Amino acid sequence: MRRSLFEQDHEDFRGLVHSFLEKEFAPNAAAWTAAGLIPKNAYRRAGEQGLLGTAVPVEHGGGGVDDIRFPYVLMEEAAKLGAPLGGIPVHLFVTTPYYLSLCTPEQAARWLPGIASGALMTSIAMSEPGTGSDLAGIQTTAVRDGDHYILNGAKTFITGGINADLVIVVARTSADPENRRHGLTLLVVEDAMPGFTRGRKLEKLGFRATDTAELFFDEVRVPVANRLGEEGRAFEYLTSNLGVERLQIAVAAVTQARAAIDTTIEYVRNREVFGGKLSRFQNTKFVLAECETEFEAAQVLLDRGIEELLAGRLDAADAAKIKLFCTEVQGRVVDRCVQLHGGYGYMLEYDITRLYADARVTRIYGGSSEIMKLIIAKSLAL
Repeated sequence: MRRSLFEQDHEDFRGLVHSFLEKEFAPNAAAWTAAGLIPKNAYRRAGEQGLLGTAVPVEHGGGGVDDIRFPYVLMEEAAKLGAPLGGIPVHLFVTTPYYLSLCTPEQAARWLPGIASGALMTSIAMSEPGTGSDLAGIQTTAVRDGDHYILNGAKTFITGGINADLVIVVARTSADPENRRHGLTLLVVEDAMPGFTRGRKLEKLGFRATDTAELFFDEVRVPVANRLGEEGRAFEYLTSNLGVERLQIAVAAVTQARAAIDTTIEYVRNREVFGGKLSRFQNTKFVLAECETEFEAAQVLLDRGIEELLAGRLDAADAAKIKLFCTEVQGRVVDRCVQLHGGYGYMLEYDITRLYADARVTRIYGGSSEIMKLIIAKSLAL
């Protein structure tokens, strides 16, 4: 079906993105996957091309266009090329919006130029060893001491945590027995602050080129000048941006489902079985027809969600519906595509195997499918 989401500026950007990724990222996919992270100079090259700062104001070195469609284009082209992006999606969709909406003028001048250029890669630390989707259960503490907060605690499953120069840490600055959501604050911890250490780089099933880390904070003195927004209002800030984060995961799901279908079509057209091409069998045709139809439905739903976000109308339930549907479609599509590959679908040298491993986490992070269903049910007054 014809898409109406993108305008000419986005298509022009698409050409730039494709050329850059084809030259700089795609050829390094295997090496970066083996290493478990993307080198920081690759992010700087992406920043030099204007790929990391489209939403950052012009006066701070960015493009000055706060439009989620530009990072959406980046993820589409990366999926087509099989090019890993590492921490870039979190940097663009998740953390940059906090800096844009909450930075003081001093903070903006200090951080936004580096965020746009790739000199300052960003991450956000919410999940803890004992706290996942329950943000109100966060145990990391920050106690005010004059012009500083003393930060103590641990975070885990932090995407981009190894390479991050700036980490937004969600910490408890006060406790309210009547409401656990009160008293959470956002603090920006900078690389090399005394007491801030990174644990092991976590070994994951999928997204192998994306560094994921454990982070530890032992009496870290974080200046009050590094607080984002007002003290105690972090839960409000976090929930207001969760819709964008969930759309980013849906974007990843849909673009990778598309890649799975495309690589499978190429495979079945060339695979010889029982004296003919695999593509000539009715089962192959039916399976791929089902995959294409489900993908199309997910694509339309996602594009509509992006339009609603741009218009300021996307609510939490709609974002949950989009993430739930798109990630579940991704799982079904990729699984069927693996089946059509037969034994080769289990071999790491084939793209479909990587896509299969990557797909599993989208139904977990950013709020699991079960959490999405609870949000949707609440909107139905259930």
